[in-house]
Amino acid sequence: MTPALQRAWLRRDALSWLLLPLSLLFGLLVAARRSAYRHGWARSERLPVPVVVVGNVVAGGSGKTPVVIAMLRHLRARGIAAGVISRGYGRRTDDCREVRATDAPEDTGDEPLLIRRETGAPVFVAARRADAARALLTAYPSTRVIVGDDGLQHYGLERDLEICVFDERGIGNGWLLPAGPLREGWPRETDLVLRPAARSELGGFELRRRLADAAMRADGEHVALADLRNEPLTALAGIATPEAFFAMLRERGLRLARTVALPDHADISAEAIPREGTLLCTQKDAVKLWRHRPDAWAVPLVIEVAPAFWDAFDRLLDAKLSSPHGPETP
Repeated sequence: MTPALQRAWLRRDALSWLLLPLSLLFGLLVAARRSAYRHGWARSERLPVPVVVVGNVVAGGSGKTPVVIAMLRHLRARGIAAGVISRGYGRRTDDCREVRATDAPEDTGDEPLLIRRETGAPVFVAARRADAARALLTAYPSTRVIVGDDGLQHYGLERDLEICVFDERGIGNGWLLPAGPLREGWPRETDLVLRPAARSELGGFELRRRLADAAMRADGEHVALADLRNEPLTALAGIATPEAFFAMLRERGLRLARTVALPDHADISAEAIPREGTLLCTQKDAVKLWRHRPDAWAVPLVIEVAPAFWDAFDRLLDAKLSSPHGPETP
């Protein structure tokens, strides 16, 4: 994504107006696709356990993976066995497979691998999410809930709960791709919304993001961020908004001598990685970076979800769990 397009997506400038006719065409295609599923012209598959989709309507990511991780931990604390399905965006394979903690990110996608390593929950990736879900249920028949990492616009798999996650960009300029950042129009029906405090116009529940107090290395060693304040640091990020990560590091008093911003899900080659000095990165980048720089410090992102969100989530999910076939059971 070019800087010019990023600026256009935040406000309606000359470039976004130029792209508006393509957005109108895109909107027609989105509406036609949704109509096909709504009227049964395209097939949507239902699973025997509730499906919770955590996604977004804004292209380029919105920090949904930390929400998925928090949700898995919440479900585990409640004694509810859950697994994750994903397409595994950016992987070099397109088969259906279980994600193992020792896998290469090129085979699984960086986010599914991060979820597997952070939670230990079963994670399956496939080109078709329904294939991943069936494989997960076959391998782990005690699974009671399936969490979809992304897939809000994937109607081939019926879902019981939809959770839409926003970051500080909100809905940007409010236009559809490519004149704006929206994959589909907003507002749309969804069960729950998570958004930053500054985006109260979106409704829903507040989600706060901050960096952890300590970074970790591949060998499990930890260092307090406060202990790095006097060092010249290099920060690397291959996420939707790298500058947001860099800004959060600076807010913690860290001095960044150099920043390396890469596209989201970028394949981090050895040639692109700074070879000297203290290197900081995001947790998502660490799953690819540590093979080349095991001494790099990954700084976890900590999210704080309003307790009222979990109350609402539990209430909605419990209603689905009480029925083996979700809301369509007679």
